Amino acid sequence: MIIDVITIFPGMFEPVLNESLIKRAQEKGLLKINLHDLRLYSEDTHRKVDAPPFGGGQGMVFTPQPLFSAVESILGHPACPLKKKDPLVKTVLFSPKGKILDQKKAKEFLACERLILIAPRYEGIDERVRDHLADEEISLGDYILSGGELPAMVFIDCLTRLIPGVVSDPASIKEESFEDFLLDYPVYTRPRDFRGMLVPEVLTSGDHQKIRSWRRQKAEELTRDRRPDLWKKRKNTDK
Repeated sequence: MIIDVITIFPGMFEPVLNESLIKRAQEKGLLKINLHDLRLYSEDTHRKVDAPPFGGGQGMVFTPQPLFSAVESILGHPACPLKKKDPLVKTVLFSPKGKILDQKKAKEFLACERLILIAPRYEGIDERVRDHLADEEISLGDYILSGGELPAMVFIDCLTRLIPGVVSDPASIKEESFEDFLLDYPVYTRPRDFRGMLVPEVLTSGDHQKIRSWRRQKAEELTRDRRPDLWKKRKNTDK
């Protein structure tokens, strides 16, 4: 998979993309990440990429020209008008107006061969980018960040873990939180007794059937108590 990131702060990504699983995925040849400085695509003399909004209002808005030029440079052909889009290539815009990123949504992107991520800044982005350039609009949640760089990093990390061959034990991914609309069960390790706090006996019993039952029960209890929204989805799915 190839991921292209369009941003005015490419330096923010370097520490994240060169560590842990993301670094491993790139070294294995399972993932290639390209960073693109949006200012280099601006036709403005001073490399400006923003302007005041028409009709007045607070803040500055990303202008369409640099973004269209950047995406078209990556694609190697015009982005608009375009008669037919390649289903294996998607342009993703990070915005509070987008769909909430969850595990199910993240898995949908695994079918793509190339993803172009747009990390906006300032007050917003020209609506023509949203209407004619972006294929998907993604949000991390109902809160505001300074820009799309952090959401893009979270998105890349979330997606990288799902790419076959990146995580050494594929089974560990299947038992994580949010699978089957459940939070993950509690886990313990050595020592059994830490300052009087004991590991539940069932986990040291050696009875794997009881352990599976206990873990399922705890996962359901945690989900019901802490994430009633997930629990409701699970119950609806069961029906």
